[in-house]
Amino acid sequence: MMNTVENSPLPESFINFLNENGLDPSIYNSADNLPRYIRLKPGYEENLKDIEDELGYQLTQVGWLSNFYSLPPHVHIANSKAYQQGKVYGIDAASGAAVSALNITPGDHVLDLCAAPGRRWWRKGRDNNPRSKPNGAKLCMILELLGNSGSVTGVDVARHRLAACRTMVQKYALGDHCRLFVADGTSFSLVPTRVRLASELSDESTLERKLDMFKEWTSKRPWKERKRAAKARKNNLSHLSMQNSDPELIFYGQHSGVIGCTRDDLYQTYSDYELSKCGYDKVIVDAECTHDGSIKHVQKFEQWGWETLQRRVLDAERTDDLTTLQFRLLNNGYRLLKAGGSLVYSTCSLTVAQNEGVVERFLSENSSAELQEVDGSHSWPCKSGRIPKTLRFDPVTSQTSGLFVAKFAKLST
Repeated sequence: MMNTVENSPLPESFINFLNENGLDPSIYNSADNLPRYIRLKPGYEENLKDIEDELGYQLTQVGWLSNFYSLPPHVHIANSKAYQQGKVYGIDAASGAAVSALNITPGDHVLDLCAAPGRRWWRKGRDNNPRSKPNGAKLCMILELLGNSGSVTGVDVARHRLAACRTMVQKYALGDHCRLFVADGTSFSLVPTRVRLASELSDESTLERKLDMFKEWTSKRPWKERKRAAKARKNNLSHLSMQNSDPELIFYGQHSGVIGCTRDDLYQTYSDYELSKCGYDKVIVDAECTHDGSIKHVQKFEQWGWETLQRRVLDAERTDDLTTLQFRLLNNGYRLLKAGGSLVYSTCSLTVAQNEGVVERFLSENSSAELQEVDGSHSWPCKSGRIPKTLRFDPVTSQTSGLFVAKFAKLST
Protein backbone atom coordinates (compact mmCIF):
# COMPACT_ATOMS: atom_id res chain seq x y z
CA MET A 1 0.00 0.00 0.00
CA MET A 2 1.36 3.41 -0.99
CA ASN A 3 2.24 5.98 1.63
CA THR A 4 0.61 9.39 1.59
CA VAL A 5 2.12 12.81 2.01
CA GLU A 6 0.77 13.07 5.55
CA ASN A 7 2.96 10.29 6.95
CA SER A 8 6.07 10.82 4.85
CA PRO A 9 8.81 13.49 4.95
CA LEU A 10 9.07 13.29 1.15
CA PRO A 11 7.55 16.09 -0.96
CA GLU A 12 4.21 15.50 -2.68
CA SER A 13 5.74 15.63 -6.17
CA PHE A 14 8.14 12.81 -5.31
CA ILE A 15 5.36 10.78 -3.66
CA ASN A 16 3.37 11.07 -6.89
CA PHE A 17 6.45 10.10 -8.90
CA LEU A 18 6.89 6.96 -6.78
CA ASN A 19 3.22 6.01 -6.97
CA GLU A 20 3.27 6.38 -10.76
CA ASN A 21 6.13 3.87 -10.84
CA GLY A 22 4.48 1.45 -8.41
CA LEU A 23 7.06 2.19 -5.71
CA ASP A 24 6.33 2.32 -2.00
CA PRO A 25 7.61 5.58 -0.47
CA SER A 26 8.16 3.78 2.83
CA ILE A 27 11.36 2.24 1.45
CA TYR A 28 13.01 5.62 2.01
CA ASN A 29 12.44 5.27 5.73
CA SER A 30 14.80 2.28 5.94
CA ALA A 31 18.13 3.92 5.09
CA ASP A 32 19.30 4.11 8.70
CA ASN A 33 18.80 0.36 9.08
CA LEU A 34 20.43 -0.80 5.85
CA PRO A 35 23.68 -2.68 6.49
CA ARG A 36 26.97 -1.72 4.90
CA TYR A 37 28.55 -4.30 2.63
CA ILE A 38 32.17 -5.12 1.96
CA ARG A 39 33.88 -7.61 -0.29
CA LEU A 40 36.87 -9.51 1.07
CA LYS A 41 39.57 -9.89 -1.53
CA PRO A 42 40.06 -13.60 -2.29
CA GLY A 43 43.09 -15.00 -0.47
CA TYR A 44 42.54 -13.01 2.72
CA GLU A 45 39.91 -15.26 4.30
CA GLU A 46 42.30 -16.16 7.11
CA ASN A 47 42.43 -12.47 8.08
CA LEU A 48 38.72 -12.31 8.78
CA LYS A 49 39.07 -12.53 12.57
CA ASP A 50 41.75 -9.82 12.61
CA ILE A 51 39.49 -7.53 10.56
CA GLU A 52 36.61 -8.11 12.96
CA ASP A 53 38.83 -7.37 15.95
CA GLU A 54 40.04 -4.12 14.41
CA LEU A 55 36.55 -2.93 13.48
CA GLY A 56 35.09 -4.10 16.77
CA TYR A 57 32.16 -5.81 15.05
CA GLN A 58 31.45 -9.26 13.71
CA LEU A 59 31.20 -9.55 9.95
CA THR A 60 28.07 -11.35 8.79
CA GLN A 61 28.63 -13.44 5.68
CA VAL A 62 26.20 -12.82 2.82
CA GLY A 63 25.10 -16.36 2.09
CA TRP A 64 23.93 -15.70 -1.45
CA LEU A 65 27.03 -13.83 -2.66
CA SER A 66 30.57 -15.15 -2.36
CA ASN A 67 33.13 -13.10 -0.38
CA PHE A 68 30.55 -10.49 0.69
CA TYR A 69 29.99 -9.49 4.31
CA SER A 70 27.61 -7.07 6.00
CA LEU A 71 28.28 -4.64 8.83
CA PRO A 72 26.10 -2.34 10.93
CA PRO A 73 25.37 0.87 8.96
CA HIS A 74 27.37 3.13 11.28
CA VAL A 75 30.64 1.16 10.93
CA HIS A 76 33.24 2.80 8.68
CA ILE A 77 36.13 0.87 7.12
CA ALA A 78 38.17 3.70 5.56
CA ASN A 79 40.52 4.02 8.53
CA SER A 80 41.01 0.29 9.01
CA LYS A 81 44.28 -1.43 8.13
CA ALA A 82 42.37 -4.02 6.11
CA TYR A 83 41.02 -1.31 3.82
CA GLN A 84 44.26 0.65 3.63
CA GLN A 85 46.21 -2.53 2.83
CA GLY A 86 43.82 -3.52 0.03
CA LYS A 87 42.19 -6.52 1.70
CA VAL A 88 38.58 -5.27 1.64
CA TYR A 89 36.56 -2.67 -0.21
CA GLY A 90 33.05 -1.35 0.09
CA ILE A 91 30.49 -2.39 -2.51
CA ASP A 92 26.74 -2.82 -2.15
CA ALA A 93 25.56 -6.42 -2.40
CA ALA A 94 23.11 -5.51 -5.17
CA SER A 95 25.97 -4.11 -7.26
CA GLY A 96 27.88 -7.31 -6.59
CA ALA A 97 24.89 -9.29 -7.82
CA ALA A 98 24.94 -7.41 -11.14
CA VAL A 99 28.59 -8.38 -11.62
CA SER A 100 27.89 -11.96 -10.53
CA ALA A 101 25.11 -12.14 -13.14
CA LEU A 102 27.76 -11.89 -15.87
CA ASN A 103 29.01 -15.35 -14.89
CA ILE A 104 32.60 -14.42 -15.71
CA THR A 105 34.87 -17.36 -16.55
CA PRO A 106 38.67 -17.55 -16.97
CA GLY A 107 39.85 -16.21 -20.30
CA ASP A 108 36.87 -13.91 -20.85
CA HIS A 109 37.36 -10.49 -22.39
CA VAL A 110 35.04 -8.21 -20.43
CA LEU A 111 33.83 -4.69 -21.24
CA ASP A 112 32.63 -2.37 -18.46
CA LEU A 113 31.05 0.37 -20.55
CA CYS A 114 30.20 2.69 -17.63
CA ALA A 115 33.12 1.95 -15.34
CA ALA A 116 32.67 4.97 -13.04
CA PRO A 117 28.95 5.76 -12.88
CA GLY A 118 27.95 8.74 -10.80
CA ARG A 119 26.07 12.01 -10.95
CA ARG A 120 27.77 13.50 -14.01
CA TRP A 121 24.56 13.46 -16.10
CA TRP A 122 22.95 16.04 -13.86
CA ARG A 123 25.62 18.58 -14.77
CA LYS A 124 26.04 17.53 -18.38
CA GLY A 125 29.48 16.06 -17.80
CA ARG A 126 30.68 18.46 -15.09
CA ASP A 127 30.58 17.01 -11.62
CA ASN A 128 31.16 19.80 -9.11
CA ASN A 129 29.46 18.07 -6.22
CA PRO A 130 31.96 17.32 -3.42
CA ARG A 131 29.68 14.58 -2.11
CA SER A 132 29.95 12.66 -5.38
CA LYS A 133 32.54 9.94 -4.89
CA PRO A 134 33.76 7.73 -7.75
CA ASN A 135 33.99 4.05 -6.91
CA GLY A 136 35.97 1.42 -8.80
CA ALA A 137 34.68 -1.45 -6.65
CA LYS A 138 32.65 -2.95 -9.50
CA LEU A 139 35.72 -2.95 -11.74
CA CYS A 140 37.81 -4.56 -8.98
CA MET A 141 35.27 -7.34 -8.52
CA ILE A 142 35.24 -8.06 -12.26
CA LEU A 143 39.04 -8.29 -12.27
CA GLU A 144 39.03 -10.57 -9.23
CA LEU A 145 36.57 -12.96 -10.87
CA LEU A 146 38.58 -12.99 -14.07
CA GLY A 147 41.84 -13.97 -12.40
CA ASN A 148 45.10 -14.12 -14.33
CA SER A 149 43.64 -14.50 -17.81
CA GLY A 150 41.56 -12.62 -20.34
CA SER A 151 41.16 -8.86 -20.04
CA VAL A 152 38.91 -6.12 -18.72
CA THR A 153 38.29 -2.90 -20.62
CA GLY A 154 36.84 -0.06 -18.55
CA VAL A 155 35.27 2.93 -20.31
CA ASP A 156 33.88 6.16 -18.92
CA VAL A 157 33.28 9.66 -20.26
CA ALA A 158 34.50 11.40 -17.08
CA ARG A 159 38.29 11.38 -16.93
CA HIS A 160 38.67 12.30 -13.26
CA ARG A 161 36.22 9.60 -12.23
CA LEU A 162 37.95 6.97 -14.34
CA ALA A 163 41.28 8.08 -12.86
CA ALA A 164 39.80 7.26 -9.44
CA CYS A 165 39.02 3.77 -10.75
CA ARG A 166 42.62 3.51 -11.93
CA THR A 167 43.84 4.39 -8.44
CA MET A 168 41.65 1.72 -6.90
CA VAL A 169 42.68 -0.95 -9.40
CA GLN A 170 46.33 -0.20 -8.64
CA LYS A 171 45.74 -0.13 -4.88
CA TYR A 172 44.27 -3.63 -4.96
CA ALA A 173 46.99 -4.89 -7.36
CA LEU A 174 44.39 -5.93 -9.94
CA GLY A 175 45.49 -3.94 -12.98
CA ASP A 176 47.60 -6.51 -14.80
CA HIS A 177 44.82 -7.50 -17.21
CA CYS A 178 43.05 -4.13 -17.29
CA ARG A 179 42.95 -1.17 -19.66
CA LEU A 180 41.00 2.05 -19.10
CA PHE A 181 39.72 4.44 -21.76
CA VAL A 182 38.19 7.88 -21.36
CA ALA A 183 35.54 7.73 -24.05
CA ASP A 184 31.87 8.19 -24.85
CA GLY A 185 30.25 4.84 -24.11
CA THR A 186 27.60 5.38 -26.78
CA SER A 187 30.22 5.39 -29.55
CA PHE A 188 33.21 3.44 -28.13
CA SER A 189 34.26 0.90 -30.77
CA LEU A 190 37.51 -0.79 -29.70
CA VAL A 191 37.70 -4.56 -29.42
CA PRO A 192 39.80 -6.53 -26.91
CA THR A 193 43.44 -6.94 -27.89
CA ARG A 194 45.28 -10.17 -27.39
CA VAL A 195 48.53 -10.33 -25.44
CA ARG A 196 51.62 -10.03 -27.63
CA LEU A 197 54.37 -12.56 -26.95
CA ALA A 198 57.96 -11.42 -26.45
CA SER A 199 59.01 -13.47 -29.50
CA GLU A 200 56.52 -11.57 -31.64
CA LEU A 201 57.83 -8.23 -30.46
CA SER A 202 61.39 -9.10 -31.47
CA ASP A 203 60.30 -9.99 -35.00
CA GLU A 204 58.89 -6.60 -35.96
CA SER A 205 60.18 -5.65 -39.37
CA THR A 206 60.76 -1.92 -39.14
CA LEU A 207 62.19 0.50 -36.61
CA GLU A 208 59.22 2.80 -37.19
CA ARG A 209 56.78 0.10 -36.13
CA LYS A 210 58.83 -0.64 -33.00
CA LEU A 211 58.87 3.01 -32.00
CA ASP A 212 55.11 3.25 -32.47
CA MET A 213 54.44 0.39 -30.06
CA PHE A 214 52.95 0.81 -26.61
CA LYS A 215 55.60 0.11 -23.99
CA GLU A 216 55.21 -0.34 -20.24
CA TRP A 217 52.50 1.99 -18.95
CA THR A 218 53.42 5.36 -17.50
CA SER A 219 51.15 7.96 -15.96
CA LYS A 220 52.87 10.73 -17.93
CA ARG A 221 51.29 11.51 -21.28
CA PRO A 222 53.02 13.47 -24.05
CA TRP A 223 53.05 17.21 -23.40
CA LYS A 224 51.01 18.05 -26.51
CA GLU A 225 48.34 15.55 -25.53
CA ARG A 226 48.10 16.98 -22.00
CA LYS A 227 47.85 20.52 -23.37
CA ARG A 228 45.12 19.57 -25.83
CA ALA A 229 43.07 17.81 -23.14
CA ALA A 230 43.49 20.73 -20.71
CA LYS A 231 42.30 23.18 -23.35
CA ALA A 232 39.25 21.07 -24.10
CA ARG A 233 38.36 20.90 -20.41
CA LYS A 234 38.86 24.65 -20.01
CA ASN A 235 36.40 25.32 -22.80
CA ASN A 236 33.94 22.76 -21.41
CA LEU A 237 34.24 20.86 -24.68
CA SER A 238 35.60 17.60 -23.30
CA HIS A 239 32.42 15.66 -24.11
CA LEU A 240 32.22 17.16 -27.61
CA SER A 241 35.88 16.51 -28.35
CA MET A 242 35.43 12.95 -27.10
CA GLN A 243 33.03 12.34 -29.98
CA ASN A 244 35.55 13.57 -32.54
CA SER A 245 38.77 11.95 -31.33
CA ASP A 246 40.15 8.58 -30.36
CA PRO A 247 39.44 7.26 -26.86
CA GLU A 248 42.11 8.33 -24.38
CA LEU A 249 44.00 5.38 -22.93
CA ILE A 250 44.84 6.34 -19.32
CA PHE A 251 45.98 2.95 -18.01
CA TYR A 252 46.95 -0.49 -19.26
CA GLY A 253 48.37 -3.48 -17.44
CA GLN A 254 51.25 -5.71 -18.43
CA HIS A 255 48.91 -8.42 -19.73
CA SER A 256 46.02 -6.29 -20.97
CA GLY A 257 46.94 -6.87 -24.60
CA VAL A 258 48.13 -3.30 -25.15
CA ILE A 259 51.90 -3.70 -24.81
CA GLY A 260 53.32 -4.57 -28.20
CA CYS A 261 50.41 -3.05 -30.11
CA THR A 262 50.86 -0.08 -32.38
CA ARG A 263 48.40 2.78 -32.18
CA ASP A 264 46.87 1.62 -35.46
CA ASP A 265 46.43 -1.88 -34.02
CA LEU A 266 44.78 -0.62 -30.86
CA TYR A 267 42.45 1.87 -32.52
CA GLN A 268 41.43 -0.31 -35.44
CA THR A 269 37.66 -0.39 -35.97
CA TYR A 270 35.51 -3.23 -37.24
CA SER A 271 32.17 -3.76 -38.93
CA ASP A 272 29.21 -5.04 -36.92
CA TYR A 273 29.65 -8.45 -38.55
CA GLU A 274 33.31 -8.55 -37.54
CA LEU A 275 32.41 -7.46 -34.00
CA SER A 276 30.17 -10.51 -33.67
CA LYS A 277 33.31 -12.60 -34.19
CA CYS A 278 35.99 -10.61 -32.32
CA GLY A 279 33.99 -8.60 -29.77
CA TYR A 280 33.78 -9.04 -26.01
CA ASP A 281 32.69 -12.24 -24.28
CA LYS A 282 30.91 -10.32 -21.51
CA VAL A 283 29.65 -6.73 -21.32
CA ILE A 284 28.20 -4.86 -18.36
CA VAL A 285 26.30 -1.60 -18.88
CA ASP A 286 25.78 -0.13 -15.40
CA ALA A 287 24.09 2.88 -16.91
CA GLU A 288 23.89 6.43 -15.65
CA CYS A 289 20.50 7.04 -14.01
CA THR A 290 18.55 9.27 -11.62
CA HIS A 291 19.83 7.28 -8.59
CA ASP A 292 16.39 7.23 -7.00
CA GLY A 293 17.08 3.66 -5.86
CA SER A 294 19.93 4.89 -3.68
CA ILE A 295 18.01 5.54 -0.49
CA LYS A 296 20.76 7.42 1.33
CA HIS A 297 21.23 9.58 -1.73
CA VAL A 298 17.55 10.55 -1.88
CA GLN A 299 17.63 11.40 1.82
CA LYS A 300 20.42 13.90 1.12
CA PHE A 301 17.95 16.04 -0.80
CA GLU A 302 16.65 17.11 2.60
CA GLN A 303 20.01 18.88 2.95
CA TRP A 304 20.32 19.99 -0.68
CA GLY A 305 16.70 21.14 -0.99
CA TRP A 306 13.76 19.28 -2.50
CA GLU A 307 13.69 21.72 -5.42
CA THR A 308 16.99 20.15 -6.46
CA LEU A 309 15.30 16.74 -6.57
CA GLN A 310 12.53 18.23 -8.71
CA ARG A 311 15.10 19.54 -11.17
CA ARG A 312 17.38 16.49 -11.24
CA VAL A 313 15.01 13.54 -10.90
CA LEU A 314 11.45 14.56 -11.71
CA ASP A 315 11.90 16.86 -14.70
CA ALA A 316 10.28 15.00 -17.62
CA GLU A 317 12.52 16.46 -20.32
CA ARG A 318 15.71 15.53 -18.50
CA THR A 319 14.38 12.04 -17.80
CA ASP A 320 13.59 11.58 -21.50
CA ASP A 321 17.15 12.61 -22.35
CA LEU A 322 18.45 10.12 -19.82
CA THR A 323 16.44 7.15 -21.09
CA THR A 324 17.71 7.94 -24.58
CA LEU A 325 21.27 7.88 -23.24
CA GLN A 326 20.62 4.58 -21.45
CA PHE A 327 19.24 3.01 -24.62
CA ARG A 328 22.24 4.18 -26.64
CA LEU A 329 24.66 2.79 -24.04
CA LEU A 330 22.86 -0.55 -24.01
CA ASN A 331 22.70 -0.66 -27.80
CA ASN A 332 26.41 0.07 -28.21
CA GLY A 333 27.41 -2.40 -25.51
CA TYR A 334 25.42 -5.06 -27.33
CA ARG A 335 27.03 -4.11 -30.66
CA LEU A 336 30.46 -4.76 -29.11
CA LEU A 337 29.39 -8.16 -27.74
CA LYS A 338 30.44 -11.23 -29.71
CA ALA A 339 27.86 -13.79 -30.77
CA GLY A 340 27.21 -16.20 -27.91
CA GLY A 341 28.26 -13.63 -25.33
CA SER A 342 26.31 -12.20 -22.39
CA LEU A 343 25.44 -8.62 -21.46
CA VAL A 344 24.10 -7.30 -18.15
CA TYR A 345 22.19 -4.00 -18.05
CA SER A 346 21.69 -2.42 -14.64
CA THR A 347 20.67 0.88 -13.07
CA CYS A 348 20.25 2.06 -9.49
CA SER A 349 16.90 3.58 -10.43
CA LEU A 350 13.63 1.91 -9.50
CA THR A 351 11.61 3.59 -12.26
CA VAL A 352 9.99 1.65 -15.08
CA ALA A 353 11.09 4.10 -17.78
CA GLN A 354 14.81 3.66 -17.03
CA ASN A 355 14.58 -0.11 -16.69
CA GLU A 356 11.81 -2.15 -18.29
CA GLY A 357 11.09 0.70 -20.71
CA VAL A 358 14.68 0.68 -21.99
CA VAL A 359 14.71 -3.13 -22.13
CA GLU A 360 11.48 -3.29 -24.14
CA ARG A 361 12.71 -0.77 -26.68
CA PHE A 362 16.05 -2.55 -26.96
CA LEU A 363 14.45 -5.96 -27.55
CA SER A 364 12.10 -4.53 -30.17
CA GLU A 365 15.07 -3.21 -32.17
CA ASN A 366 17.48 -6.14 -31.74
CA SER A 367 16.08 -9.44 -32.97
CA SER A 368 19.26 -11.33 -32.06
CA ALA A 369 18.99 -10.33 -28.38
CA GLU A 370 17.39 -12.73 -25.92
CA LEU A 371 16.61 -12.13 -22.25
CA GLN A 372 18.19 -14.77 -20.01
CA GLU A 373 17.56 -16.07 -16.53
CA VAL A 374 20.33 -15.03 -14.14
CA ASP A 375 22.01 -18.17 -12.83
CA GLY A 376 21.49 -18.60 -9.10
CA SER A 377 19.08 -15.68 -8.79
CA HIS A 378 16.36 -17.94 -7.36
CA SER A 379 18.25 -17.73 -4.05
CA TRP A 380 18.74 -13.96 -4.18
CA PRO A 381 16.59 -11.66 -2.00
CA CYS A 382 15.03 -9.78 -4.91
CA LYS A 383 11.79 -9.51 -6.85
CA SER A 384 11.00 -10.16 -10.49
CA GLY A 385 10.73 -7.06 -12.64
CA ARG A 386 7.73 -6.22 -14.78
CA ILE A 387 9.35 -8.19 -17.59
CA PRO A 388 9.98 -11.90 -16.89
CA LYS A 389 13.62 -12.77 -16.13
CA THR A 390 14.48 -9.22 -15.01
CA LEU A 391 15.32 -8.58 -11.34
CA ARG A 392 14.68 -5.78 -8.87
CA PHE A 393 16.52 -5.22 -5.59
CA ASP A 394 15.08 -2.79 -3.06
CA PRO A 395 15.84 -1.86 0.57
CA VAL A 396 12.81 -3.61 2.05
CA THR A 397 12.99 -6.87 0.10
CA SER A 398 16.75 -7.14 -0.29
CA GLN A 399 18.29 -5.07 2.52
CA THR A 400 20.40 -3.42 -0.20
CA SER A 401 20.22 -0.29 -2.29
CA GLY A 402 17.76 -0.37 -5.15
CA LEU A 403 18.99 -1.97 -8.37
CA PHE A 404 17.48 -3.28 -11.60
CA VAL A 405 19.23 -6.12 -13.47
CA ALA A 406 18.56 -7.59 -16.92
CA LYS A 407 20.75 -10.14 -18.69
CA PHE A 408 20.87 -10.68 -22.44
CA ALA A 409 22.44 -13.25 -24.73
CA LYS A 410 23.53 -12.43 -28.28
CA LEU A 411 22.33 -15.14 -30.62
CA SER A 412 24.20 -16.08 -33.78
CA THR A 413 22.57 -14.70 -36.91
